[in-house]
Amino acid sequence: MKRIVVSLIIGGLLGGFAGFVAGIFVYPYIFLADIVAAEDIGDVSTRQLVAEGAFIHADPGDPIHYGSGGVTVYADAVHLQDDFQVGPGPAFHVYLAPQQEVTPDTDVAASMYVDLGRLRAFMGSQVYKIPAGVDLKRYPNVIVWCQRFGVLISPAKLAFL
Repeated sequence: MKRIVVSLIIGGLLGGFAGFVAGIFVYPYIFLADIVAAEDIGDVSTRQLVAEGAFIHADPGDPIHYGSGGVTVYADAVHLQDDFQVGPGPAFHVYLAPQQEVTPDTDVAASMYVDLGRLRAFMGSQVYKIPAGVDLKRYPNVIVWCQRFGVLISPAKLAFL
């Protein structure tokens, strides 16, 4: 009897570990966003450059919610550059945020943010159209936000040109 209990415990631990490892590899494919995007912004000479920034790891103590890479804001579009990446997760959106500083404690959902749409991929170049009439000077941050859990993934403070 003792041998059966020990075998069940060891089997459960090994099965749990194997499931965890398999989950790490399957996790990014569970969500609707692609893994890598390669959208082209088009001819930038015809666009008015407004601001630039870089995504940061907002909370270094949180290994799951991170981001990096450049962002360029034009008068009509936000371009997440080729080096953009975030940790995978559900229901990520790209927002223009009105706060001067965006931290994990910032209540973005209660502000007058502009939702540019669902994140299309966890890595790579992506373009998001800015709705007509948006005063970009009122939005000093581009952020990736998890709508499902109300969590900041990564902010990018903009430097206006």
